[in-house]
Amino acid sequence: MVSRPVSSQGGFRFGDDFELDVCAYELRCRGIALKLKPIPMEILIFLVDRRGELTTREQIVERIWGEHVFLDTNNSINSAISKVRHVLRDDPEQPRFVLTVPSKGYRFIAPVVEVPAWTSASQTKKQTTLEQATAPPEEEHVFTEVPLASLGKAPSPASLRAVRKPWSVFAVLALVLIAAAGALLVLGSRTQTQASGGRLMLAVLPFQNLTGDASQEYFSDGLTEEMITQMGKVDPRHLGVIARTSVMHYKNSAVPLDQVSRELRVQYVLEGSIRRESDRVRITAQLIQTKDQSHLWARQYDRELDSLLALEGEVAQEISDEILISLGGKSEPPTARRFPTPASFEVYELYLKGLFFGNKRTPQGFRQAISCFQQAIEKDPNYTRAYAGLADIYTLMSNYGLVPAHDYMPKARAAALKALQIDDSLAEAHASLAVIAENYDWDWQTANKEYRRAIELNPNYATAHHWYAECLAFQGRFDEALAESERARQLDPLSLIIAADNGAILYFSRQYDRAIERFRSVLDLDPGFTRAHLVIAAYVQKGQFMDALADIEAWRRTGNDAPWISEWETYVYGRAGRLREAQNALQRVRRLSQEWQTDPSQFMIVCYAGVNDQAEWLDWLEKATREHANVPTGFKVDPLYDPLRSNPRFQALLRRVGLADMAGAPPDAAESTAQGAPAEVTPSHVVTVSR
Repeated sequence: MVSRPVSSQGGFRFGDDFELDVCAYELRCRGIALKLKPIPMEILIFLVDRRGELTTREQIVERIWGEHVFLDTNNSINSAISKVRHVLRDDPEQPRFVLTVPSKGYRFIAPVVEVPAWTSASQTKKQTTLEQATAPPEEEHVFTEVPLASLGKAPSPASLRAVRKPWSVFAVLALVLIAAAGALLVLGSRTQTQASGGRLMLAVLPFQNLTGDASQEYFSDGLTEEMITQMGKVDPRHLGVIARTSVMHYKNSAVPLDQVSRELRVQYVLEGSIRRESDRVRITAQLIQTKDQSHLWARQYDRELDSLLALEGEVAQEISDEILISLGGKSEPPTARRFPTPASFEVYELYLKGLFFGNKRTPQGFRQAISCFQQAIEKDPNYTRAYAGLADIYTLMSNYGLVPAHDYMPKARAAALKALQIDDSLAEAHASLAVIAENYDWDWQTANKEYRRAIELNPNYATAHHWYAECLAFQGRFDEALAESERARQLDPLSLIIAADNGAILYFSRQYDRAIERFRSVLDLDPGFTRAHLVIAAYVQKGQFMDALADIEAWRRTGNDAPWISEWETYVYGRAGRLREAQNALQRVRRLSQEWQTDPSQFMIVCYAGVNDQAEWLDWLEKATREHANVPTGFKVDPLYDPLRSNPRFQALLRRVGLADMAGAPPDAAESTAQGAPAEVTPSHVVTVSR
């Protein structure tokens, strides 16, 4: 790929203030490291090395992407050059460093001084130790690894080794994950800024899709999610990993790392890019310490997609060893865990597509996700991750009211059980079983057990904490629910559903003022976010009917004239004693339900709660219970049901769903406590799940 080695094995100085350290793969200004991503850095090194010469776009393409690239790279080059100019504070109209030669390419025009390697004696000794420690045994053959800092130079014996087994993109992922984790855990012994509980916190930012093809977004997004999932399993006692929902806020954005650090409360960031062409993939990754934006570790991997899909723990351990030694670590690196690997890359690609479509949280996206997961299972009946993904989609569709629970919850259970039959250590499948036991079976003991098992297997799994908090809240165990919710919030701090569910637990525990504050903070970010409009119910409990109606109008102005808006309008007017307006809103619910082709039963419960027609209200509640909808989960704690608590029919329903004799009675309807902490659960008529 590289046409010639870089002339200096140390680096270059130019413009009085700038040092380009090739060995450290770092650009500094007056000794301060500047942030520059891999492709702009490679282009800068190439231009500086060819200073004074015209460097054509074709030469840059060959240097960065290889000889046989068939993609349009113009935008990538333009973007990279812009980033180089930005970090150098260079004016393209009156350049001091990078001159554009129209229709030709670029020329680096500043005077450059070559300098020897910036290497101290201790660093030299450390490197010698590293090479000795990583020299392979006489008969051992491992993978080829090309450090980013070595690009443009002849590879050293320590970084280029004989290959006996072909390694796939899965091996690449695991190597990046375990190696970065090793670096973090050593650094954890040195840093004083750790997260609560003594853990370091890491954010895996969305990997850049450098293919030039937007249809490949599923690939970069999927691998980002895989990075998060698998990194979270490396050493959860010492390393916390931010969940997907929060990091995806930074996709295709130029948010400074210090802002990322503040918003996510992380000390380290793993970022990188993915380029896929034909049957090959190139993955770059770099680990950055956010407090000073220093680059601690960087790698580039080139692999064939259809290689052997297997990962030996010893290989991952070796990479972790290298990172530990290079950082001067003395503690033992984390033991590499084996992750489920499919039979072929085709299976894995279908799984990634399933994740991508499922995360859209739309009816069409759910259908596409089911198709992808089913195809993956047909091609590899033993791939547990595909079964777990399928179980989640069936559960989500049931809980969103898109399909009958009687039809889809048994399918979800079968998929989750199949996954656990193959691999009982899959946290996602245990969480899926738990939510089925909670929302469909009302088997609270099994739900609690399965949630705890999921968290035990993967303490960094934010969804398990989120759903378990919800389950605890439905049982009236608010203190425990608040604690689990807080753990979910630390792992997924930008998740709107977790924030809105925080407000819901506060609402269930009669902390109405705090609930309103939480809901309003979510609506400030997204005025159309459905779950946060449970603020309407909190306003009603406080008698603030005008505030509730104002929120309904604001909700409708987001362009959403859905039946659930009129459902809450019926409730507010009914509770305010404006029965004629309540009846008009009720008729609108019926009409919109027909237009939306939606079962009206999920709306009628709230409507008849508003007008306090207890006979009709209980009829709809009994119907929902017979159909095993998720409505009954809120019977014990939702203030909506307070007028029914002495009704024998309602008490029978409580017994039927296993909540009548459970410890942790709901607060008195008139009570409004001032204590508590942010938490997460959902409104009464729809259980929200977020993964």
